[in-house]
Amino acid sequence: MIRINALLRRTSTAAAPVIALAAVAGLAAPVPALAQYRNEIPNEMRRCQSDKGPAMMVTVDGIKSSSGNLRVQSYRATSGEWLVKGKWLSRIEVPARAGSMTFCVPLPASGTYGVAVRHDVNGNGETDIRTDGGAMSNNPAITIFNLGKPSYTKVGVPVGEGVKSIRIQMKYM
Repeated sequence: MIRINALLRRTSTAAAPVIALAAVAGLAAPVPALAQYRNEIPNEMRRCQSDKGPAMMVTVDGIKSSSGNLRVQSYRATSGEWLVKGKWLSRIEVPARAGSMTFCVPLPASGTYGVAVRHDVNGNGETDIRTDGGAMSNNPAITIFNLGKPSYTKVGVPVGEGVKSIRIQMKYM
């Protein structure tokens, strides 16, 4: 139903009732490719219970302050999707809390995924290199040579049908 709701938000007003009716009747076709991306979701920890999945339980450590917002985004760990604009699968954005925070990131199927985290310290929605923090799954080194975009092979985390727990360490300038 989450995917249907995402599709309805991106569909014209005239077509929305038809899609909704088809979904309720069980006649909906597979979700179009566009609907699999850009799902803004709440941080629902119950979706990471042991019998749920596939999902990642992501603990973010080293959050330097309780100001601004923390954004957690999941991507498929492939060359065509990792950190590609608009190709994120889901996004959780919440007020930041200094120290550690834990997130449940549901995934569409088993596979290899990467997670990117950003701390927008002043909450202005823009990346401020001198104050904002960032981190990625597997905690890869970020250097001037990779410009903050390490290879998908360095961030990829294999996830099966269950819940995979990972820890990510925030980095600030």
